[in-house]
Amino acid sequence: MVPSTTVSVAVNIDGTLYGAKDARISVFDHGYLFGEGVYEVVRTYGTRIFLYPEHMRRLRASADRIALTCPVDDEVMLGRIRETLAAAALDGDAYVRILLTRGVGEIVYDPSACPSPSVVVIVKPHADPPASALADGVRLALADIVRNHPGSVDPAIKSNNLLNNALAMQQAYREGAFEALMKNHRGELCECAQSNIFFVRNGVLLTPPASAGLLVGITRAFVLDLAAGIGVPVEECVLREDDLASVDEAFITSTTREIVPVVTIGSHTIGGGRPGPVTQSLIAAFTAAIPNHLS
Repeated sequence: MVPSTTVSVAVNIDGTLYGAKDARISVFDHGYLFGEGVYEVVRTYGTRIFLYPEHMRRLRASADRIALTCPVDDEVMLGRIRETLAAAALDGDAYVRILLTRGVGEIVYDPSACPSPSVVVIVKPHADPPASALADGVRLALADIVRNHPGSVDPAIKSNNLLNNALAMQQAYREGAFEALMKNHRGELCECAQSNIFFVRNGVLLTPPASAGLLVGITRAFVLDLAAGIGVPVEECVLREDDLASVDEAFITSTTREIVPVVTIGSHTIGGGRPGPVTQSLIAAFTAAIPNHLS
């Protein structure tokens, strides 16, 4: 049991609490051996979790796509998250990562070799994007690496195997960019390595459709609902690099970042190079809506 004075990071493995230095998973866990696992990241505002039911529905949908059963229900999982939050004893908001893997078994691909899936919860302090990102906007690298083909490892599976995303982000780090925007196998703009992408053109909010081969983000869906609520027209449409010359605004969305304005993508300046009015209106609407979606 992690003492109550533990600060910053706590880990829950199959219902048992550990400190960061003591947490261990077997090398025979298929999540480690083969990348067989799925995950979700939720965040808290204070001690309350944002959009928890939506994240759990997606976790289970991802698990179903790889024939993996989550061994605990939502209430048990919520209890484990709250226990881990208490053990971490954070002063502010928390980053919570939920990992579900095939579990420990022989080194074979047969799922029946792993009778007990592993469930891990990691809690650490949440870090907001820098204030300058919201005030001035950020730059995205236009990644050379292509997003996974849906017929391979479908991006709709929020898989623990993140090599595709990691390679794209390595390019972004080399270029000093905040994020990496990826194309799909058809050359269409798809999604970022860690977030979904939105554009505004002539007052209409545009975002790539799920058919582009992307993970349908929980925050993405939340922002689409917010846009409808404040009267911003929305269109899911195919977008290519050539379209960047005609868009007026851009922003990215994710659980940990909320909404972050984008002012440069590769060599392309977006709009006037400053966060635009639609983006700012959606940020304000997002902030106002948070209290109504906490568990």
